[in-house]
Amino acid sequence: MSDELINSPAPENPDLGGGAGPSVPPPTPKRNPLVLVVVAFVVAGMLYFGYHQARRSASVAGSDASFSGVAIAKPAPDFTLESLSGQNVRLSDLRGKAVLLNFWATWCAPCKIEMPWFVELQNEYGSQGLQIVGVAMDDSSKEDIAKFAKDMGVNYPVLIGKEAVGEEYGGVPALPETFFIGRDGKIVDKIIGLKGKAEIEDSVKKALSTQGSPAPAATASLRPQQ
Repeated sequence: MSDELINSPAPENPDLGGGAGPSVPPPTPKRNPLVLVVVAFVVAGMLYFGYHQARRSASVAGSDASFSGVAIAKPAPDFTLESLSGQNVRLSDLRGKAVLLNFWATWCAPCKIEMPWFVELQNEYGSQGLQIVGVAMDDSSKEDIAKFAKDMGVNYPVLIGKEAVGEEYGGVPALPETFFIGRDGKIVDKIIGLKGKAEIEDSVKKALSTQGSPAPAATASLRPQQ
């Protein structure tokens, strides 16, 4: 073999980056669609958790915190509404009792879940001074509301709601919405939406533990829906 062949440089390989040959870009990695879906769910979960944490923080912000325009430790707005049994029921006439005031509607699915709990709570705590009052906030006829309440086994008064009363309680932006009123007529707690029975019962006990004047005689004739 001649010295010329031995000492001649090796040919340039463009793939190794030598010389002026064209460069080949590295292949673009493919994105796994499953990964994108997982990331989207994680982000959505974080947003959902943050939103509900913010709402929960607002709901326990303190005794003077305002909920939908109605403040804890302030007197519950008074009203007079007709019941399904034909009575005119005035909220202030229930002074001396602990009142669970529940805004609901016949089309509200979560309302159907909690109403049997209210029946049980009225049976258990009625003798201690609890009076549950339902306020129907929908456009159904009185007859349809009465049938719905009867089918649900409701054992407490159901009143025909009015928009003006809803506005007094902050507009009732979501159903169900429940206010817990102490024996002194002041709001001690509030729940928006569906919560567990244990949480509702805790708020009932809080209302029952308040001090107030004896219940007026008018409350003795307060009848549940017929």
